[in-house]
Amino acid sequence: MNIAITDDLTQSQADAVTGTEFNYYLLCKRKLWLFSHDVDMEHTSDNVLIGKLIDEESYPREKKGMIIDDAVKIDFLDDNVVHEVKKSNKMEEVHIGQVLYYIYRLRLKGVDIKKGVINYPKQKRTTEVILTPEKERQIKDIVKKVIEIKNAERAPDVLHSKICKKCSYEDFCYS
Repeated sequence: MNIAITDDLTQSQADAVTGTEFNYYLLCKRKLWLFSHDVDMEHTSDNVLIGKLIDEESYPREKKGMIIDDAVKIDFLDDNVVHEVKKSNKMEEVHIGQVLYYIYRLRLKGVDIKKGVINYPKQKRTTEVILTPEKERQIKDIVKKVIEIKNAERAPDVLHSKICKKCSYEDFCYS
């Protein structure tokens, strides 16, 4: 499905980008393109499985898995604060971007979200995230770039980064 890019971000453009796709854009544009073209390797990743287990086992009293428009899955919402549970803070900038996108999507729905918190239960630490007007502009720009990559005929080049060694797509990209 090709979505047209407009100068100002439309609701349909925002709806066309899932939380996973937004995350993958920040992590690796090739992974984003492959995933959006139905090449899904996450089910083969031990790291993904460990992350899911940490998410499921942590914060057992919270109602988890809030889904927005079949596109964004928030780990849990508590007192108008978006919470995302992560295995480690090694890719914290990606996690921050993902939570900012979730806050943005909820605000599009009229939900008054003040902030987000990334929970790293194994490290017993948290990171607070605030969506400022400048960060909102960045989110809108990224959504447009995600759509451009999804609409591209070819996958972006291999990243050649140290993160590739732990990626579920490593064999696919380097074979």
